[in-house]
Amino acid sequence: MVEFGYTLSSEEHAPTDLVTHAVRAEEVGFDFVSISDHFHPWIRQQGHAPFAWSTLGGVAAATDDVDVGVGVTCPIVRVHPAILAQASATVASMFETSDQQFYFGVGTGENLNEHVLGDHWPPHHVRLDMLEEAIDVIRKLWTGEMVNHHGDHYTVENAKLFTLPEETPPICVSAYGEQTARKAAELGDGFWSVGPQDVVERFEREGGDGPKFSQLTVCYADSEDEAVDIAHEHWPNSLLPGQLATELATPKFFEQACQMVEKADVRETDSIVTDPDPQAHVESVQEFVDAGYDHVYVHQIGPEQEKLFDLYEDEILPKFQ
Repeated sequence: MVEFGYTLSSEEHAPTDLVTHAVRAEEVGFDFVSISDHFHPWIRQQGHAPFAWSTLGGVAAATDDVDVGVGVTCPIVRVHPAILAQASATVASMFETSDQQFYFGVGTGENLNEHVLGDHWPPHHVRLDMLEEAIDVIRKLWTGEMVNHHGDHYTVENAKLFTLPEETPPICVSAYGEQTARKAAELGDGFWSVGPQDVVERFEREGGDGPKFSQLTVCYADSEDEAVDIAHEHWPNSLLPGQLATELATPKFFEQACQMVEKADVRETDSIVTDPDPQAHVESVQEFVDAGYDHVYVHQIGPEQEKLFDLYEDEILPKFQ
């Protein structure tokens, strides 16, 4: 059975609006919400980048039933894994009081967000090693024991967490390629991706288990032309090729790269649903289910979220329940 989620797009909305959206997602019948954790938006048109962990406190106070995930945090450069161990333990304990499940998604990050303290941006294989050590640090601290850790990348001295959930949240590791999918199977309690990536098959073949998350990106509007216009204005970054998304350093650089993206590219891509026909959304969700994902969450591009809530409440969620 697939669980449906809604994206709290922190690049596009102010923190109080994100809390309101989480409440509406719960009212509509979504099973979970997922928040992005970035220091910058991809492009300045998106307009926001609130601190995800503060916003999650608001979500915890305002909701009662919906599960919550971070999709995803990079625990290796911008924020030390010991600090994220504390942040995630605190948030998990807040949701636990109302029996809401918290999922901790982690990945190797993007230069856009992680270079801001002036640290060197390592190549991917180094970041993957850092991620492995970071997860080890987090799990050690989640035991509630005093932790001293002197590793290749991180040092922790006399650290002990005093606020802990009764059950630690699943750590779901993000992957987009074969190598990282193998590592996700080794390290994670679940899997996280964007789009119906076939790497989930690698994750399972390598012995990976637990919830499998992926994001469906849509722009629902009154017409496809309007949806294409909105998506091209607010989210052209998803159509950039290759490794640009992980290597470009500033929103300005992304804006320059996005000049390559035409409206025709948005209309023709399979990675953004712009067709207002509800059946197009149903078929896209089914692609994710067929690929092996059991947690599918939908990202509505642009400022208009209520149209998406109405569509999914009336037309989409009932077809999968």
